[in-house]
Amino acid sequence: VFFIVGLAGFALPASRNLFIHLTPVAILLSSAVLAVFHRPISGQRQYVVFMIVFIAGFFMEVAGVKTGFIFGNYAYGRGLGIKLFETPVLIGINWLFLIYSTNAMTDHLPFPVSLRIFASSLLMVAYDAVLEQAAPRLDMWSFEGPEAPFRNYLAWFAIAFALHSFVKFSGINYKNNFAAFVFTLQLVFFILLIITFNIN
Repeated sequence: VFFIVGLAGFALPASRNLFIHLTPVAILLSSAVLAVFHRPISGQRQYVVFMIVFIAGFFMEVAGVKTGFIFGNYAYGRGLGIKLFETPVLIGINWLFLIYSTNAMTDHLPFPVSLRIFASSLLMVAYDAVLEQAAPRLDMWSFEGPEAPFRNYLAWFAIAFALHSFVKFSGINYKNNFAAFVFTLQLVFFILLIITFNIN
């Protein structure tokens, strides 16, 4: 219901500015749903691992904004809320959300760990490829050029692969039956937003 209302709000020019400010709520709501349905298997150290993923994701983005070397030259807008070092704090939560959910989605697959890490990382790059089309219109971030450079996707894959490897080899295990649903819901939401923006 929240995403349907959001789609309608973004579709109407009169309410779009208001709903841009509600984008952080959507990310926090998705993360909260995952937290509610989180089923730990490996004990308390998983929370240390999750915190490291959050911190690593955030400071990788800080380095990206400050140097332009990692993802290309880009800057954050006001759509993701409070910033620290010119980077929204929420972006660390988003990295954790994506690592957590894609790991849960592939963890049960009957493949070697390396292939599951590869698949999880590809899912994240696919997500970013969609989000990059909507982000400037949502005032999340924008690149110096008309679109995200190829190095952005290479960096996303490399960072996702490193963080997924860290999670896998840290030895933590968990289940979340809603991870695939929430991830897919967000992805479909952004696809529909892109279609709506192109129509309008």
